Amino acid sequence: MLKVGATIGILGGGQLARMLALAAAPLGLRCHVYSPEKESCAFEVVHAYTCAAYEDKDALAGFADAVDVITYEFENVPAETAAFLSKRKPVLPDPKVLALTQDRLVEKDYIASLGIATAPYAAVSSAAELHAAIEKIGLPAVLKTRTLGYDGKGQAKIMKVSEANAAWRALRGVPCILEGFVKFEREVSVIAARTAGGQVECFEVTENVHRDHILHISTVPAKVSSALAAEAKRVATKIAKAFGYVGVMGVEMFVVRRKGAQHVLVNEIAPRVHNSGHWTIDGATVSQFEQHMRAVAGWPLAKPLRLGKKVEMINLIGDEILDTAHWLKQPGTSLHVYGKGKPSPRRKMGHVTRVWPGK
Repeated sequence: MLKVGATIGILGGGQLARMLALAAAPLGLRCHVYSPEKESCAFEVVHAYTCAAYEDKDALAGFADAVDVITYEFENVPAETAAFLSKRKPVLPDPKVLALTQDRLVEKDYIASLGIATAPYAAVSSAAELHAAIEKIGLPAVLKTRTLGYDGKGQAKIMKVSEANAAWRALRGVPCILEGFVKFEREVSVIAARTAGGQVECFEVTENVHRDHILHISTVPAKVSSALAAEAKRVATKIAKAFGYVGVMGVEMFVVRRKGAQHVLVNEIAPRVHNSGHWTIDGATVSQFEQHMRAVAGWPLAKPLRLGKKVEMINLIGDEILDTAHWLKQPGTSLHVYGKGKPSPRRKMGHVTRVWPGK
């Protein structure tokens, strides 16, 4: 268990690292961010930072010497970087979790091995395998690169067989996974936190709406039955326990209806704090970011309770960040600007949270 005044190292310097550091400060914990990006927005709010490449072993060693434990804000940290650091200081969550979640096929296979339902999928490593996968899964489907895709990047929809070869070429023939479309009622997520000692706390099931493959709005409570909410939390808890996870993770799910009852299919796992959990900063008694800091510090988790009868988080994408005056005038609304400088299309520049009073 870390003591007050300890330093937590964070790999990555984006908005998630920024919000982790802001959550750590009231707990008396310091943060040291490591990022190769000179304009990293987390640099503005931390005790210390290192700007160097993830392959720079001298810089990595100095970073490790300056911190007590290491975590990360995004899952695409190079495996060699995580392995190098783990020999010097604890890295949480365990780098083995990174290896599982960095590859969509490996992740899907692992989830299936736990007896958890997913959308139908098949590995694709050639144009011929793509056509075989289409025969197996059917259309429509989406072809995704096995690694590095997010916010709709590294994906190609296939609505009819004649589009298959073009989709394969568009993704440049890298190893892929074909996933069948799911007729879902809504998209939801569960933000779960787990300590090394096995304590697990789940935030309320969150309903998500995407726009152009980017999360647009997250709302709690989700419009699901109490039985479905319990199932979703059980699934997230099962995954966290199977991983031996330490920290906060997001589990994205589809809600489907079978024989008149709602069930969940797991879509993806994010081994980090998650965009759909941003509402917890202003809409819950503890935020996902504080829970993560507690977990990696070896501290007990808090019991999260929603504030208000409804909470809504809206991402501000690109030029939407320019209209801050509108949100500042809205009652019950909190504005979060990430400090990324000039807005660009499809880039998450900030978010707002709206809390409706009452129970």
